[in-house]
Amino acid sequence: MNWDRLLEQFPSVQVLPHFRGEQTLEVPRDDLIPVLKFLKEDPEYAFTMLVDLTAVDYLGYEGKETRFEVVYHLFSLKSRERVRIKVPVPEDEPEVDSVTSLWWGANWLEREVFDLFGIRFRGHPNLERLLLWEGFEGHPLRKDYPLREEPPLPEPK
Repeated sequence: MNWDRLLEQFPSVQVLPHFRGEQTLEVPRDDLIPVLKFLKEDPEYAFTMLVDLTAVDYLGYEGKETRFEVVYHLFSLKSRERVRIKVPVPEDEPEVDSVTSLWWGANWLEREVFDLFGIRFRGHPNLERLLLWEGFEGHPLRKDYPLREEPPLPEPK
């Protein structure tokens, strides 16, 4: 796929090396919504399907400037191509804009990332824990989560 039009519109986007049949783009978090809206609505790209949304914790990984990345996997039914969007997220401000305005299916995916990584999604309609109970301390998919300790159990009602 030709990314020239996208790069003209959004020069801050970086095209990373093609890997296993999927292109990866790195998008600054301030440009996330405009870039995803463009990729979804532009007829040349037409990435109308959000396949998945997750996060990665790079704690202790040398060569990464930010601790977290939120990762979006998009699919174009028109061209039958996939693209991976990586958004660097700093540890001291772990939040990005919610994409529920573009894909309602992102609702639970964002809640899962919030619950397990502690990354907040600005503008999310109901950002609450999804898998763990209210009062659970910490975020179990962060690399610094203490694995050897017994997690506190929820209080009986």
